[in-house]
Amino acid sequence: QVQLVESGGGSVQAGGSLRLSCEASGFPYSRNQMAWFRQVPGKEREGVVCADTDEFRPIYADSVKGRFTVSHDKSKNALYLQMTSLTPQDTGMYYCAAIEAIWACRLDVGAYAFWGQGTQVTVSS
Repeated sequence: QVQLVESGGGSVQAGGSLRLSCEASGFPYSRNQMAWFRQVPGKEREGVVCADTDEFRPIYADSVKGRFTVSHDKSKNALYLQMTSLTPQDTGMYYCAAIEAIWACRLDVGAYAFWGQGTQVTVSS
């Protein structure tokens, strides 16, 4: 059974930083894609970054390029999101997602089969 457990959310002031973690277990596949999405109430879930965990070439949303950095620890099967220069527009519930790596990763909610429970990020001005 695939499990994704996020942690690291919290409240920060604008300009601050946070590091999110996603610990994955139970993957039945030998190669996976993992991603971070975020959502605020009343809006659609949007992709932040995705990457193949073997050929690690992240694809970032334009809104976070240059501010967010994703990394992966194969030994722990963990995905991390270092977020810097946070703005109130980055506020939301952040979700980790995963799927077997069959094609290039996409920042598309429908492309992912497995989801974590989310971790809240709140950025105040």
